[in-house]
Amino acid sequence: MYIVGAGPGDPELLTLKGARLLESADLVLYAGSLVNEKILSFCREGCEIMNTAEMTLEEQVEAMSGAVGSGGTVVRLHTGDPSLYGAISEQIRGLDERNIDFEIVPGVSSLQGAAARLGVEYTVPGGTQTLICTRMAGRTPVPEAEDIESLAAHGATLAVFLSADMCGELARKCVAAGMSPDSKAAWVYRATWEDERVCVTTLKDLPRSVSDAGITKHALIVVGECLDRDASARSLLYDGGFSHGWRE
Repeated sequence: MYIVGAGPGDPELLTLKGARLLESADLVLYAGSLVNEKILSFCREGCEIMNTAEMTLEEQVEAMSGAVGSGGTVVRLHTGDPSLYGAISEQIRGLDERNIDFEIVPGVSSLQGAAARLGVEYTVPGGTQTLICTRMAGRTPVPEAEDIESLAAHGATLAVFLSADMCGELARKCVAAGMSPDSKAAWVYRATWEDERVCVTTLKDLPRSVSDAGITKHALIVVGECLDRDASARSLLYDGGFSHGWRE
């Protein structure tokens, strides 16, 4: 039983191990609304493939445990990397209750996919060394201490998942935390997919930019100085006046 990160969208960003496991799997369950179906081309002929979009947790665990119990190899394919908003904890509990061993195979997250498309480094030489991954409170709440206004006050880079339809509130809270309305902000829609779209703007223009593009989901929002390439200082790592274990 394997829980595999499918990557952000581009089939070539699936790991070698993930591809090998798909090639040998007897049953593959995948998140149909999020995983690029081209990745399923790695599956062998005869592999049973189940789209979990309309399945309950219990139905998924029952299908996985049944296949494993029959001696089959199962791959649960998740978008991006399972450790970020992967909803795997409840699946793991169900597997543990049935004494089913599993292995998690990491994948490339949309977090990395978005940074690649934006051409940025989330940590800034001479600036913030912290990246905060979070989401806005919506139908699913977040702890009060993790409200965007509180997190934005740190001045760290913000990577905001699952919140494309709340950009107005996001921008308002960032400004209330002390950020300038002219601070750089960006959105990346379906990073690394064929229909990917990218926009770098400002906090004050972020809501209108997202709205004009007709985007309500599948976009990662990035806010922070990392988007201002001219503001970045040079890293000390390769500075001629900075010595380390490999260079005097």
